[in-house]
Amino acid sequence: MKNNKILMIMLILLLTIAIVGAGAFFYLWKYTGDQKEKEPSIDEVIESSVDIEEMTTNLATDNFIKISFKIQTDSKKAKEELEKRDFQVKNIIIQELSEKTVEDMKGKKGQITLENDLKEQINEHMQEGKVIQVYITSSLLQ
Repeated sequence: MKNNKILMIMLILLLTIAIVGAGAFFYLWKYTGDQKEKEPSIDEVIESSVDIEEMTTNLATDNFIKISFKIQTDSKKAKEELEKRDFQVKNIIIQELSEKTVEDMKGKKGQITLENDLKEQINEHMQEGKVIQVYITSSLLQ
């Protein structure tokens, strides 16, 4: 009789622990698992972006390019820092373009490569945040 009572108490405790554990697992899986970061709205993107006015510079060949950019940062503080680093950003752009040929700049692949290269180089200088994306807003290759 006493063994049955102890067995019944142990069974109820195990069942209670299993139910609480399953509930905790379901809650964690449902409400905290694999939540994708919300994409910023267009207003937030514009609010944290810096325009680099049109620049004209030589390429590695005898050609030149007129180009402008919009650089998206991850915060307002990063935007403010990037605006202060304007001269460094322009220097990075000029140096990067001075090593490109016309063939390097042609097509979508060439533009994406340039955007990614600029992003990496600018991020090396950033202290208050980082560059999320570099967009070419106009480009004229001659």
